[in-house]
Amino acid sequence: MATSKKEAMVRGRNFFFFLAAVGAVFGQTPGEKLPGEDWMSLFNGKDLTGWVKVGNENWAVDEGSIHGQGVTKEYGYLRTEKMYKDFHLFLRFKCEAPGNSGVFFHTDFQLNTSRVIRGLQFEIDGHINRHTGGVYGDGRGWIVWPAPENETVLRPHEWNEFLLMVVGNRYISRLNGVLMVDFTDPSPKSFDGYIAFQLHSGGEGNMRFKDVYIRDLSRR
Repeated sequence: MATSKKEAMVRGRNFFFFLAAVGAVFGQTPGEKLPGEDWMSLFNGKDLTGWVKVGNENWAVDEGSIHGQGVTKEYGYLRTEKMYKDFHLFLRFKCEAPGNSGVFFHTDFQLNTSRVIRGLQFEIDGHINRHTGGVYGDGRGWIVWPAPENETVLRPHEWNEFLLMVVGNRYISRLNGVLMVDFTDPSPKSFDGYIAFQLHSGGEGNMRFKDVYIRDLSRR
């Protein structure tokens, strides 16, 4: 369904109001751009420019969103071309069928395979009480998950807003405006790498992502 000009303007205005709130979490230093001025789009809404498929699952652009579908029993990923150390990331996701997904960070893969050799993920699962917004990975299992009272923030089969912040070993996630985790990792293992969307093994993944914006805070 086409979006009217008025609806697009309202959505854009609400989005940048949402981004402006990020500045309250991490302070600004003199000379830096204000929140909302230094966000860059990672998805042009038309094709997968800037992204690299990892594995054999199906990734395509459909109705202005990135549509990932599991077609084998293996894991599949769609990663950024660029690596990021510190960043704020905003996106919208929708789980169109049962299955597990996630937004990986500080991630890399074994050459010519979909095997993750480092990195963590902010969990996405289409079911309530599966810890969407929690952090998992780096061979350590669950690092942190949301409080039980926040598990119902997820909107199954609807669009959800995800704000993710990674600065050093501090990981923050907000789901639909609600703080899910704010965790400082006492024993981090990964510090740099790709950002990647996941389709879990089993061939059940059916995910959509859109409105993907990043605020790159990396210092190299």
